[in-house]
Amino acid sequence: MGGGSSFGGGGFGFGDVMDAFFGGGGSRGPKPRVRRGQDALIRVEIDLHDAVFGVDHELHVDTAVGCEKCDATGCKPGTSTKICDICRGRGEVQQVVKSFLGQVMTSRPCNSCQGHGSTIISPCVECAGDGRVRSRRTIEIHIPAGVETGSRLRLDGRGEVGPGGGPAGDLYVEMVVIPHPSIVREGENLHLPISIPMTAAALGATVEVETLDGMEEVDIKPGIQSGEQIILRGLGVGRLRHHGRGDFVVHVEVLTPSKLDAEQIELLRNLAQKRDEVMPAGEHEPLESGFMSKIKDAFTR
Repeated sequence: MGGGSSFGGGGFGFGDVMDAFFGGGGSRGPKPRVRRGQDALIRVEIDLHDAVFGVDHELHVDTAVGCEKCDATGCKPGTSTKICDICRGRGEVQQVVKSFLGQVMTSRPCNSCQGHGSTIISPCVECAGDGRVRSRRTIEIHIPAGVETGSRLRLDGRGEVGPGGGPAGDLYVEMVVIPHPSIVREGENLHLPISIPMTAAALGATVEVETLDGMEEVDIKPGIQSGEQIILRGLGVGRLRHHGRGDFVVHVEVLTPSKLDAEQIELLRNLAQKRDEVMPAGEHEPLESGFMSKIKDAFTR
């Protein structure tokens, strides 16, 4: 019924014919039991401080490691593999069939030994013949300054051990940076908004601001306006592949008082009169610089 004699069984199709004529029918040899392991990926959460300065970190990783009971052979201690009786150690079986091109011989991996050319007679009870077991490992790593969410570190040979105790793949450590409650990162710079009272903006002041290096004194120049920035050089994010750090940018917002008593209202009215800032209702002076001029420029381009 099948159309030919079989030396190992299995289906046959047009692909087998093409394999036979274009190289697929030749001997491929047994497949090694020892193979490289897969790469592994682990995600690590760090805070903004650690991303800016770098940090030593301890990882706990569940991966495949070589079985110690059988020394990663997969065989019960005191036993070894045996040459496969079906393929005689070749790791493949051949099949001769008739087709529209005549008789064709094709090869397929041996089902009995899974293409290895040998079989494990007595598998190790610890690893069930795989040569590896799951284990929790502790790995010390250094996370460099400047990483951000999505940054990956590659640790060569720290991934999954391969079947039969083969060489381990690589371990990739992906960073997830937890946002800071008040400081915002943008590239290599850090940004912090602060609010100051109108009097401090008019007269000038010295205020303390929170940076990742600790509290820093910042001088507010008299007459500062909302939206102006104060730049603290070198207090930003450490550069990942270069020396130095970015900047720390303080964004100033001037608070206008909304609840005034009668005395305060009178003081402000007197100040406005002395500065000639009292204008008839419904009129205003055109502003051609600063924030409003930028908006005007944006709509006239």
